[in-house]
Amino acid sequence: MKPYLVNKQAGWNYETLETFEAGLSLMGGEVKSLRLGHASINESFIVIEEGELFLIKAYIPPYQIKNTSPAYDPYRKRKLLITKKEFRNIARRKTEAGLTLIPISLYDKNGFLKLQMALARGLKKHDKRNVLKDRDAKREMDRAMKS
Repeated sequence: MKPYLVNKQAGWNYETLETFEAGLSLMGGEVKSLRLGHASINESFIVIEEGELFLIKAYIPPYQIKNTSPAYDPYRKRKLLITKKEFRNIARRKTEAGLTLIPISLYDKNGFLKLQMALARGLKKHDKRNVLKDRDAKREMDRAMKS
């Protein structure tokens, strides 16, 4: 189950607390475009509107540019398909201060496209600096052990 898209910035900008899986409501050309990997979810996020989840600012270009309707919007909001029980759990957890829903990856599961999303808390700049320091220290220790 190799992912078609991965949000690489999610691990750097956010601390993930809990992950969920949801289906996507897409048009046919969008599915083909996603399967080719011609999309981006790096700057996208998920909102709750009228009791439903929507993926906002995800860029999915048309599969064939010449055969696409002029009204097609590659940044349109896309509905996420999730069970009511999971939705209630997500909505309850999201009300906690400082939590947001972010997409992590998009992959194929039994012929259906699924979006892995996470409840996450944003990291501050000093947290990121500490991660870099720890990574450098670990690299130096590995080099010292190797030689």
